[in-house]
Amino acid sequence: MTTSVLTPEEIIKKGKVVFKKTKLINDVPLSYCPGCGHGVAHRILMEVVEEMGIWEDTIGVAPVGCSVLAYDFMNIDMQQAAHGRAPAVATGIKRVYPEKYVFTYQGDGDLAAIGTAETIHACNRGENIVIIFINNGIYGMTGGQMAPTTLEGMRSSTSPYGRMVQTMGYPIKITEMVAMLPGVAYATRQAVHEAKYVRKAKNAIKKAFENQRDKKGTSIIEIVSNCNSGWKLSPVEANKWLDENMLDYFPLGDIKK
Repeated sequence: MTTSVLTPEEIIKKGKVVFKKTKLINDVPLSYCPGCGHGVAHRILMEVVEEMGIWEDTIGVAPVGCSVLAYDFMNIDMQQAAHGRAPAVATGIKRVYPEKYVFTYQGDGDLAAIGTAETIHACNRGENIVIIFINNGIYGMTGGQMAPTTLEGMRSSTSPYGRMVQTMGYPIKITEMVAMLPGVAYATRQAVHEAKYVRKAKNAIKKAFENQRDKKGTSIIEIVSNCNSGWKLSPVEANKWLDENMLDYFPLGDIKK
């Protein structure tokens, strides 16, 4: 007995369409590594913008690193920032155009290392922006170096024997740090490596944009993701490693509502 595989067109003819790609994701080849979480994060971010009907009033800021590629994929107004400076650039944009929805899209090396000062002070001022923070525990694009979020014992190109806290310090929980600041209205940690987490991450992003609409201050959404290339693992192995290691140190859920 053989089973025929329906084409997408045949599926559409047979019944209701339950999913389609948002028009705010450009039809271009994906340049992220296979299995990377950036693509899912991009999609749910743009789905929120489309569903809220705010695409003409939304401005994204992407700095250096894997996140810099966001402007290739997101069909909205985008502005590039120097490495680590996205919160400062977003602050300027939001103050000039207070009616716009402004977000940053940053990796951990960018947000928690090179841009620590910009991150902390923007949050402390309560800038009315959304910060999307992708935490994969490593510098992804620039050579797989140790990041502030690299776990103890985790190997990288600059910690080939594993991160040793005695000399390299402990992994930084930057979202918990900024959650203590009065200017932060919402701080949460989510994930996108399994379907059961994607819906929660999307709801968190929507809440953050609603907070900006309501002028509540800074919202930061940390998304724990994988970097199978930097971790030297297959996509399946990387997701398993994330579950077994990253989530113990970076537990998911709301930190500040």
